[in-house]
Amino acid sequence: MAKIGSPLKRGRFITLEGIDGAGKSTHIAWLADLLARRGVSVKTTREPGGTAVGERLRSLLLAPDQPLHHETETLLMFAARREHLDKVIVPALEQGIWVLCDRFTDATFAYQSAGSGVSWEKIAELERWVHPDVQPDVTLLLDVAAEVGQARTSRVRQADRFEREQSDFYNRVRKGYMRRAAEQPARIRVVNAQRSLSDIQVELEQIVSSF
Repeated sequence: MAKIGSPLKRGRFITLEGIDGAGKSTHIAWLADLLARRGVSVKTTREPGGTAVGERLRSLLLAPDQPLHHETETLLMFAARREHLDKVIVPALEQGIWVLCDRFTDATFAYQSAGSGVSWEKIAELERWVHPDVQPDVTLLLDVAAEVGQARTSRVRQADRFEREQSDFYNRVRKGYMRRAAEQPARIRVVNAQRSLSDIQVELEQIVSSF
């Protein structure tokens, strides 16, 4: 993995997290437009995905007819992430480009550990191995109740393998996100995403403007 240069020259790395239906896609597009209007060079991307290999792994991971062992799932997430860092995220940051990413390693802690039961420490070890010197500058955790997220998702698209999970799974995922936020409060900002779109965006703008 390439090393990131001086913090004074590098771009900012911002991730958006939350259960399915929290509004990440909507807000990442809005943030990209906001930053572009302020003269910031922005790259939007997503996980799993972001590269040719990552998108192929995404198709496998989200396929509703392809059950995977939860540890296999976790390893594939990190395989896609390793390519993503090497091919997209680190090069962009080194060029001074701000990266807005829909999900990153916090999602693996929430979904694969809290949601599916993979050891929290195993994921922490993979995090230390795959990106020991790269973390988001800030993570915007869009928080909604499991029932709200599922209702939103069911209205807009056909459910993938994770979106077909029941409310108890998403309640565990949400708790996993809150555990991660409690462990890293300086980086992870919890945003109540059950408010109006305008109220959420006012708060997001305040957070991002602090950079």
